[in-house]
Amino acid sequence: MQMNNAFAQYNNNKILTASPAELTLMLYEGAIKFCNIAIVGIEQGNIQKTHDNIMKTQRILEEFQITLNHKYEVAKDFDAVYSYLIKRLREANVKKDAAVLEEVLGHLRTMRDTWKEVMQAAKKIPV
Repeated sequence: MQMNNAFAQYNNNKILTASPAELTLMLYEGAIKFCNIAIVGIEQGNIQKTHDNIMKTQRILEEFQITLNHKYEVAKDFDAVYSYLIKRLREANVKKDAAVLEEVLGHLRTMRDTWKEVMQAAKKIPV
């Protein structure tokens, strides 16, 4: 029990001390994790597990969408991608379709990997 508390506190501190870029990366990682769990739920025939984890993935994407800064032109592109992925997640949830989740997962991994590259490039820029 005490180990669980220590782990929870570590994770909480990790979030509280993370930069905005690191938080974004954590959210992408979370979306990927929940999407994977939803796929496992489909394979196990566990409808509730599938639904819960699709909804977690969807909420992360909705948060990304809500926090877009629309003063930048690229926000329109991200908004369209997030809308598409949310639409696909809804379809996957209704049909319990692992193939659709695999598609979403591929996009999430690409976005996460691109975000990592952006973070690395930003570290190289002198301030």
